[in-house]
Amino acid sequence: MSIIHAGDPRLSDPTLVGHKFARQEQLRAAGFPVPGFCCLSVLAFDEATAALMATAPGADADPDQLLDWAKRTADELRAVTLPAEVTAELDAAVAALAAPDHLLAVRACVVADADGNGEDGVNDAFAGLTDSFLYVAPDDVRRRVLDCWASGLNPESILYRARRGLPPVSARVAVGVQRMIPGTRSFVAFSRDPRTGADSCVVAAAHGIGEGVVQERADVDHFFVDNATGAVRAETVVKRDMVVPAADGTGPMVQPVPAELATAPVLTDEQARQVADLAARVQGFFGPPQDIEGTITPDGTVHLLQARPVVFTSASPERSREADAADDGAVPWSNHNITESYPGVSGALTYSQARVFYRLIFRDVYRRMGVPEHRLRSNEHHLSRMVGLLGGRVYYRLDAWFVLHHQIPGFVLVRPWWERSMGLAGDYRPSRAEVLRALPSVPGLAVRLARLPGSVRRFLRWWDALVDDSRGIDEWTPEELIACYRRLWSEVGHRWGVTLVNTFFMLGTATLASALVRRWVDGDEQRTLGGLLMGGRENRSVLGVRSGIALAQLFAEHPELAERVRNCDDDAADALWREVTDGRYGTEVADAAREHLRRYGDRAPHDLKLEEASPRQRPGMIITMLRPLVQSGLTVAESRARELESRAEAERELRQNCRSAGRRLVIRTLAAGLRFFVRTREDTRYCRSQLYGLTRHVMWRLGELLTEAGQLDDRLDVLDLTVEEVLGAYDGTVVDTDLRAIVRRRRAERLAAADGPDLGIRPATPYNRPMPASLAAPVASATAGAGGPVRLQGLPSSKGVVRGQARVVLDPSTPAETCRDRIIVAKETDPGWLMLMMVARGMVVERGTLLSHTAITGRLLGIPTVVAVPDATTLIEDGSWIEVDGANGTVRSVPATSPATV
Repeated sequence: MSIIHAGDPRLSDPTLVGHKFARQEQLRAAGFPVPGFCCLSVLAFDEATAALMATAPGADADPDQLLDWAKRTADELRAVTLPAEVTAELDAAVAALAAPDHLLAVRACVVADADGNGEDGVNDAFAGLTDSFLYVAPDDVRRRVLDCWASGLNPESILYRARRGLPPVSARVAVGVQRMIPGTRSFVAFSRDPRTGADSCVVAAAHGIGEGVVQERADVDHFFVDNATGAVRAETVVKRDMVVPAADGTGPMVQPVPAELATAPVLTDEQARQVADLAARVQGFFGPPQDIEGTITPDGTVHLLQARPVVFTSASPERSREADAADDGAVPWSNHNITESYPGVSGALTYSQARVFYRLIFRDVYRRMGVPEHRLRSNEHHLSRMVGLLGGRVYYRLDAWFVLHHQIPGFVLVRPWWERSMGLAGDYRPSRAEVLRALPSVPGLAVRLARLPGSVRRFLRWWDALVDDSRGIDEWTPEELIACYRRLWSEVGHRWGVTLVNTFFMLGTATLASALVRRWVDGDEQRTLGGLLMGGRENRSVLGVRSGIALAQLFAEHPELAERVRNCDDDAADALWREVTDGRYGTEVADAAREHLRRYGDRAPHDLKLEEASPRQRPGMIITMLRPLVQSGLTVAESRARELESRAEAERELRQNCRSAGRRLVIRTLAAGLRFFVRTREDTRYCRSQLYGLTRHVMWRLGELLTEAGQLDDRLDVLDLTVEEVLGAYDGTVVDTDLRAIVRRRRAERLAAADGPDLGIRPATPYNRPMPASLAAPVASATAGAGGPVRLQGLPSSKGVVRGQARVVLDPSTPAETCRDRIIVAKETDPGWLMLMMVARGMVVERGTLLSHTAITGRLLGIPTVVAVPDATTLIEDGSWIEVDGANGTVRSVPATSPATV
């Protein structure tokens, strides 16, 4: 049967009837006030147009040829005679719907493809650009069906699809026939503000029928209903025009608004709240914010005519409350965890490379996770603005991130953990409808998960071979250096996404494991799961740490060398390193030192900032890093023992607090999966340090060559040029050839930014306006200011209780010996902090999650750690005595005479 009636399961299939009509059927079945309708499925369209579509021009046809063909074919389609069987079914359906005195709406909808992409889709608005006809007499429905089919070949539709990278003639059209409701007032309502994503329902209402609102042919009143309080704010106009059905049945027409209705609001406050409630219920049913259309009959009854996902202008259709926190019309930003990679002010070289990195790797991960190419192209502008530079500091642009991440099939299942990792509330819970929509993606995700270990092995083999091939870089010509850079980052754009696929599954596994531990295990969820993550094969970051510990052990075996390391200042460190590697303290020490530099020379504080040197450029930094280890005497065996003890204790607690052997097996299996994901993340994060190390080497070397050529005054002047300006100086693509002038101006801006205000974690900038030349710092919170007793709560991350003096660290280049036997208090950490962490007694960090670098390292080192402690660096005074309970997540002031351990 070609006609699908209400109650038929096929009417909920968007590949047969399109999202528009499938959504109407779902609403009707759920009891929403949807007028009666039926649908002529796309199969009738396919049968009627098969021969005509076969004559379409090839892919190489120019636009004029394509449009000429489309016009001729549309005309032929309008002249088609419907098959007798289809005609009989359609006439019977029309007779049942029309009843006496009822006219009909005949609407077209482009159906969804196998990936769910189609008109009014949840992840992509995808304009159908097809036609609809209102107030159609029953005898005229057949003609309007053919007109709807032909509208799939409208010039606008053809060109729109071509711009999206789709076959221009691939639009397949279903047609819905619905009873017209004789409403006297009509509205369009958005369950959330489409301009900003704010939690406010926006209602546009006019006298007459909905065409007046949708096509802006009527004078419209606007109502803003606060979804939390129900408060209504109205913006009304004098109503002069409205749209009504023509008496002769020719369709809608404009006529004057009666004088008695011209100045009064179209809706009362109560009616506006009634419409807002309907919009909220539709959003609650589908999940994402909704754009609904409806009409109100003279008796006050509200009828729901259409619903579709909201297309936001400045925000994602799936925003969190935190992303809504900015003022109306504002772009939300956050640097919650990006400051781990780019702390403080970043120069032009670092920021331009960061943009390249985010754009390439996320495009690759979206591709690997099944996002269609045409959708990636449509969101290319978001990929290019994932990170911005505000006040000289690197920030995430949150609205771009939400739009992009919601392309990933099944993203709603891991969104809570992802939000927490981005510093958002993390209390998002997908609705039942969102979960049901995500379930079809699970088999594909399972296939990707099964392939992940092999993909990771291939990635690491490729990367290690590439690093080996880069030896001798100091002897390369500029052309060879540029070719190396271009090839390197081209490959990154096709391979690095596997690292983020791993992160996706890590978040998903963590979400499931956390939920099961919370349900099945008595005791603290974070402590149990955190302990189970310990043990297993060492990752590359841990191997780097233990290589440093082993090297410090070798140094300590030579009393003269150990004494020199303990007393060596930074200025003398390079000279001492040369003595070590020249063999003054024996071949074994020299070989171990050179091997450590070769394998781990790219790991340093701020190792993603191209303006900061790494041991590759200044090997003496290794002496400085190892100084506290030589003093402490920590051994590799002790480091391993701490980790194994944490794991053993977690296993004991699991046996005590979970009596079911089957449930323990499930939890252990998930924990084993998490250990793999965490190890892979740390392995690939070390590869990222090497990637930036190689990039730094190329850029600094090009800076040296540009200085020799007289284009710059110093090799480090490249830090105030963009990557493309450095390469363009040789490629002939740079616009402004006066590199010195660029450097002078940018350096002044960078230094001014360093002296300027810190914009805080969550600044906002005006939407639809140029970025302000200067940005004001946020007003300090009422709780700011250290000095008084503190009692803070965070996320327990590594068990144990310790008391000691706080060491507030805002810059990881702080000498490690200043952190010895102290409790580090920081905003966030990255792998470059390891040498500080290894000499500390505990850690308190403002940001982070159970899977963050700080939490993992705290458990690895066996020191009490609490993360996600708001304002810790502000509220805890440097040198004050505090107690850290890593099992309960508390931090409190204690007397200075307190014992160091509890």
